[in-house]
Amino acid sequence: MSTPKRFPASLRSAATPQRELLMPQRHLRQATADAARLARPSGTGLDSGAVRERMVSRLRAEGRFDERVLAAMAAVPRHEFVDSALAAQAYEDTALPIGHGQTISKPSVVGHMLGLLFAGAGARQRGSLGRVLEIGTGCGYQAAVIALLARQVTSIERLQGLHDKAKANLQRIALPRSHPVPRLVWGDGRIGHSASGPFDSIVAAAGGEDIPRAWMDQLAPGGRLVAPTAAGGRGQVLVVLDHVVEAGVSRWVRSEHEAVLFVPLKSGVV
Repeated sequence: MSTPKRFPASLRSAATPQRELLMPQRHLRQATADAARLARPSGTGLDSGAVRERMVSRLRAEGRFDERVLAAMAAVPRHEFVDSALAAQAYEDTALPIGHGQTISKPSVVGHMLGLLFAGAGARQRGSLGRVLEIGTGCGYQAAVIALLARQVTSIERLQGLHDKAKANLQRIALPRSHPVPRLVWGDGRIGHSASGPFDSIVAAAGGEDIPRAWMDQLAPGGRLVAPTAAGGRGQVLVVLDHVVEAGVSRWVRSEHEAVLFVPLKSGVV
């Protein structure tokens, strides 16, 4: 049996490549594909509304979150407030870095703290959080959620880099026109923002040794404050402070809740 000739090659075999041709433009195409993967998510993958709804469903299954808060969290695209490289983790119940040594809080922590605000007598009567002061804007995510639950939102951030980032993030997303646009302030959160007060609700995303007096002074009668605060040798706990007025006399009723871990509350601006 004779062996088929290999040479000379036929025109047909020469026209049919036996392996992939060298393509100088391949690296350019690969770079374009890599850039597309790193671009801000489009809303059709891990950052989609369905994934966000699954996050809310997991929280709902725990049975301890206010439905109004869950509805607001279902409406706010959390992935828009984190770096695009972290978008795949945006709807996990985890804190994520947002730069400047800060983090975006876990969804369950956001839900729980806003739920504690709603549990106050004033919020129950109003059906909303009313006028809200947020201490520590961070990337702006919680301010966006609050905007769907409140009549007015003022949020203070002491780090100018984060203040600018939050402003850009909130400009990019589309909050319903029927809800307030958060007023972002670059300033010292420890002194609050008396010009926008008094506030029906105050929530802090940083923890100090105690509740600053300025916050208490800016809390309206019937208002409620929620903040991480040092509790002796037990570290930080969530503290709820209610401004109660009886017979024309103001008093503050304090209760302590579960242990938490927030960044320290600091004075001044950077």
